[in-house]
Amino acid sequence: MKYLKLLAFLIVFTSCKKEVLKDITIQEDVEFLADDALEGRQTGTEGEQKAANYIADRFKSLGLQPKGTEGYFQRFSFKPKTDPHQEVNYTVKDGDSTITATNVIGFIDNKAEHTVIIGAHYDHLGYGAEGSLYRGDSTQIHNGADDNASGVAVLLNLAKKLQDKNINNNYLFITFSGEEMGLLGSNYYTKNPTISNDKANYMINMDMVGRLKADSTLAVYGVGTSPIFKQTLKAHNNRFKLVQKESGVGPSDHTSFYNVDIPVLHFFTGQHEDYHKPTDDTERLHFNGMQVISNYIFNIITDLDNNGKLPFRKTKNESEDAPRFKVVLGVIPDYMFDGKGMRIDGISEDKSAQKAGLQKGDIVVKLGDVEVTDMMSYMMALSTFEKGQSTKVVVKRGDDLVEADITF
Repeated sequence: MKYLKLLAFLIVFTSCKKEVLKDITIQEDVEFLADDALEGRQTGTEGEQKAANYIADRFKSLGLQPKGTEGYFQRFSFKPKTDPHQEVNYTVKDGDSTITATNVIGFIDNKAEHTVIIGAHYDHLGYGAEGSLYRGDSTQIHNGADDNASGVAVLLNLAKKLQDKNINNNYLFITFSGEEMGLLGSNYYTKNPTISNDKANYMINMDMVGRLKADSTLAVYGVGTSPIFKQTLKAHNNRFKLVQKESGVGPSDHTSFYNVDIPVLHFFTGQHEDYHKPTDDTERLHFNGMQVISNYIFNIITDLDNNGKLPFRKTKNESEDAPRFKVVLGVIPDYMFDGKGMRIDGISEDKSAQKAGLQKGDIVVKLGDVEVTDMMSYMMALSTFEKGQSTKVVVKRGDDLVEADITF
């Protein structure tokens, strides 16, 4: 197995051949982390710890200093939430429900006043923990190659690039656990930082950066959290079709840092049919695209290195404006689509859309009586329906308009 070969390679060379390990590629890092032998890296499991050990060894091989509370590790114990609105309990007593998780933290110390934080979560869903969208055999491993072995692999690639390159900031690399359970690792870190939050310059987060599409669409969230971000992103972009979002709040670990007034940028190549399913495997990733994204982020970091401590700016939480709805269409929207309508990027099994004959690539232009021009108007239309109601949906399929009957 590729996992065993790379593990043997690490055991032999970690202590004495750092320069050889620096040549490990983005693809090899993903292959290790998304191998069946890690059993989906669910928080608190043996597979998660194997991944943590691997990342710590990679940090060591790259010359990063340990910056956890136990070498490279920052362990935290918690009891899972029974109410999604309650605060997680990090104050733990003995009990079967206690889970111990591990953040992995490495540091490049340039003796600078401020530190750039670069993060990515490495945990996933194991054999299909809460959040899985798979409805088949419960013994199927969710390897999470895109979500988020891809982000960790790009983080490791950036750590290699940033050694001895920039000197006006220090660099703290954190791979978080517990993200899939509610941003637990990043939340814990910001409450228990190993470098003062006051010394943090800004934070870059990468979550699902392994599926760059043919049109090179790249989403960047948090561009409004510091006034210099937009111009810097534009200055170094000669490849991507950027979809920029102002808000520093979103469903990934950058949110924890925004909440303690640190500017953030979050990079994302979009959802897909394999999201939170066993089919999110290594062979489906776009490794050349991941390298291009790594180079782009490196250029952004290098540019920002000469700008001192970046000012922080509060942004509007765009999710607060989203309408609430009681039904779903049963599709994966293409959040990066910037044309008219809502493009379908995937169809969920045995849901309304599949039963109505909708297809991946269809663009919803009308739902009921509402013209759908973008994601917000689609959600507004959806919010008007109750379970059991029926309506008509119109989609653009190629050059044709197709009408179908939908029952929610």
